[in-house]
Amino acid sequence: MMIYTCTLNPSVDYVVHVQDFQLGELNRMSFDVKYPGGKGINVSRVLKRAGVESKALGFVGGFTGSYVEEFLNEEGISTNFIHVNGDSRINIKLKTDETETEINGQGPEVSNDQFRQLIKQVESLQNDDVLVLAGSIPSSLPSDFYSKLTKIAKKQGAKVVVDASGKVLLDIVEQGPFFIKPNHHELGELFDVTIKTPEEAIPYGQRLLELGAENVAISMAGKGALLITKEAIYQASVPKGTVKNSVGAGDSLVAGYLADYLQKGDVVEAFRTGVATGSATAFSLELCTQEDVERLIPKVEIKKIGLGVVLA
Repeated sequence: MMIYTCTLNPSVDYVVHVQDFQLGELNRMSFDVKYPGGKGINVSRVLKRAGVESKALGFVGGFTGSYVEEFLNEEGISTNFIHVNGDSRINIKLKTDETETEINGQGPEVSNDQFRQLIKQVESLQNDDVLVLAGSIPSSLPSDFYSKLTKIAKKQGAKVVVDASGKVLLDIVEQGPFFIKPNHHELGELFDVTIKTPEEAIPYGQRLLELGAENVAISMAGKGALLITKEAIYQASVPKGTVKNSVGAGDSLVAGYLADYLQKGDVVEAFRTGVATGSATAFSLELCTQEDVERLIPKVEIKKIGLGVVLA
């Protein structure tokens, strides 16, 4: 069994901190840091810290793509990226004492031949492998690309985990993914409603199960998270802590859930670990450490709050 994470548009995330930023003036950084970005890449990095191996797939190009590839290899993460023309994007995260501003690049074009290479990689998956599809689809790829990859992976007997939003997610749900993780904003956008509370989120999470998903986790920021399965509905509390970082928390939840579930096979305990992992990243300046996760796991309370969905 192998976990494959797929990041279609990786980046170099360049985080800079300016104490007193002045628009239109010369500003000096108080510190800066660079690391590979992209939701699937974040999942691979957190899995590695949990002692779980994965292989990172996707498209990289140019000197920035080389940086991403070399960084992951130095962390001991296996990669099988497809190389494209042009440079992988750079995303700038400008932090001040009060705000965080993001400026994201567009990324290189992906040709028809290159996306067919990725399809062939997915066609080589085996029974019980796991494919994680995370993040947006570049404009140079078909909008139903995730749906195609999900269909192929399922045909090979692999489990599919999806962290995407919008119509892309609805298309994939019909293919029967093992686990999906919209946040409450993304869930509301799917059904054209505003969701502010767990109670409001539940019927729409149940709808995703009815459409084909096996397990649905809904992150609710400071209000915790929900797990909706065919058997029951669970609500998780969020550990107390100071939020320092909004980037990668959702990806960390996915990684924590996967790492625990594949080792123990218990969706509820995997949910607890996932919430602890996402919280640990939110309380860190970068992605979480396993030590932080272990410290937070006992502080996540899980309540069974209802029955699941009876499917015909």
